[in-house]
Amino acid sequence: MVKRLVLVRHAKSSWVDPDLDDHDRPLNGRGRRAAVLVGRHLREVGLVPDLVLCSSATRARATLDRFEFPSETDVSIEDPLYGAGADGLAERLRAVPDEVGSVLMLGHNPGIEDLAAFLVDDHRVVPEKYPTAAVANLRLSIGTWDALAQGVGRLDGFVTPRALEGAVLDSAGTGRRTGGTDRLDRGA
Repeated sequence: MVKRLVLVRHAKSSWVDPDLDDHDRPLNGRGRRAAVLVGRHLREVGLVPDLVLCSSATRARATLDRFEFPSETDVSIEDPLYGAGADGLAERLRAVPDEVGSVLMLGHNPGIEDLAAFLVDDHRVVPEKYPTAAVANLRLSIGTWDALAQGVGRLDGFVTPRALEGAVLDSAGTGRRTGGTDRLDRGA
């Protein structure tokens, strides 16, 4: 059996109001645009999950809102995901019902980045930098979520908004790319 896990770091947030609590920071303009690009990409490559586990932070919820997943996608907004480390995120995933085949977890660094490195069987393939709105697409060699453990995953793709912006420009016939050459996600 195989489970699919998509790990997303929230999009770029605004620091305009220095008095605003960190939990309540909104997305900035760049973050809003990146979230739309990432959502479109996830839908186009078939990475619409059965379940979304999203941090309760304003910037995480605003990122998810821009993904425009179908209404039948089960979404859970959870306070404990805000500020959780890799261990806490893994524990939450172990509690997912077994009938759920795919999960998208939307949270914060360093937790999301550390969880990806923990789960991937060859940690060298996980990029050292996990930018805002970056997506890691993992195939997990487990039949049940409670079997989640170190090294059970394979990275099927890692994509950043910058790479997606470049792909959009390139497909528009401009002949130029603004982003790097990230591996694009493969669905399934």
